[in-house]
Amino acid sequence: MRIGTAKNFVFCPVLLLCITSTAVAQLSFRVLDRDVIESRLKDFSRKNDQREAIMKQLFLQSGCKPDQLAEQPVKRRVPPNVMCVVPGESQDVILVGAHYDHADVGDGVVDNWSGASLLPSLLYSLGTATPHHTFAFVGFSGEEQGMLGSDYYAKHLTAEQRSRVVAMVNLDTLGLGPTEVWVTHSDDDLIRSIGLVANAMKVPVSAMNVDQVGTTDSESFAKFKIPRITVHSVTQETWRILHSDKDKLSAIRMDDYYGSYRLLAGYLAYLDGHLGTPAPNAAVNNKP
Repeated sequence: MRIGTAKNFVFCPVLLLCITSTAVAQLSFRVLDRDVIESRLKDFSRKNDQREAIMKQLFLQSGCKPDQLAEQPVKRRVPPNVMCVVPGESQDVILVGAHYDHADVGDGVVDNWSGASLLPSLLYSLGTATPHHTFAFVGFSGEEQGMLGSDYYAKHLTAEQRSRVVAMVNLDTLGLGPTEVWVTHSDDDLIRSIGLVANAMKVPVSAMNVDQVGTTDSESFAKFKIPRITVHSVTQETWRILHSDKDKLSAIRMDDYYGSYRLLAGYLAYLDGHLGTPAPNAAVNNKP
């Protein structure tokens, strides 16, 4: 997360309300064991180019085929974006992104290896069947330098490609506590959907707006009117960890972090089946 100064932080915690419907949707998705999620989080490097290499390895381990894995050069002296694109029955795209670079101070585990290292695990959670939507999992580089990677990615999509991106799910700074959503910088339908899934899975999610904190990769897509949602875990009590020597593995609350992973896995399954249709209740069937 690209942050400003302390005086610019504005927090507005609001409980997300879940909508209800008489229809019931069955969510089916896979989940990795907690020890795998923790191991991937612990397998970080303080060097951004090594992080990119680790992400490629994790993508392949999680079922990304070699011809689905790609690098996108961004800028000289900045590592490339790394992505895995899983074709679906439709050409409409659900983009799931997280920046893997980190600030010069601290280990950058919270901001944002916590988000980047989940991308391969969320790919695994889709399962082996062909999804309805095409999924693009993208590890962005250069976020801390001004969202270089996400800005480059968004600008180099054609108008037709942009029109096909029906949701951009941005993961930034997870595991400091329960899952939060930056509501004022997120699409209403995507907010309602994550609240519904959280209710069905009985896991917490709430709104925490950080409008004047700084910015994050989702905003590279907002300028093109692509629906987006930013999922994070920052609160007024924890923001000081970011861009400090406190940003290390010990800052992560593993119960909350694994809860965020499970929620996001269910959320992507829900979006794949229901994006663009009226939102029903969600029954859950998550399996190892």
